[in-house]
Amino acid sequence: MDDAVAVDFGEDGLVPAVAQDATSGEVLMLAYVSPEALERTRETGVAHYYSRSREELWQKGKTSGHEQHVQEVRVDCDADTLLYVVEQDGGACHTGYRSCFYRTIEGETVGERVFDPDAVYDE
Repeated sequence: MDDAVAVDFGEDGLVPAVAQDATSGEVLMLAYVSPEALERTRETGVAHYYSRSREELWQKGKTSGHEQHVQEVRVDCDADTLLYVVEQDGGACHTGYRSCFYRTIEGETVGERVFDPDAVYDE
């Protein structure tokens, strides 16, 4: 019996997706997912997202090697937000931190830097 949930991608064709560490429960990042990104994630087991700034599909970790291996995809009660439960290789944040939520609103760094972005990206 197929009880798959129909995700509501809304008018812009995107839904927010939170990536959460499967072991610790730590929230790693938030990004947006298109229908194609969700399909690729489900096919490959590796997180795919849609870049609103670049207007293109992207595979998390393709450049950095810091992939997210998706253990489960959950959908919220309104079917308009996703949760990727992942095993994170290295850091989730392009700034080198394990999580994109590495600082408080006051500017205090509370997260762990796990790689040097200058050594990974040609920015």
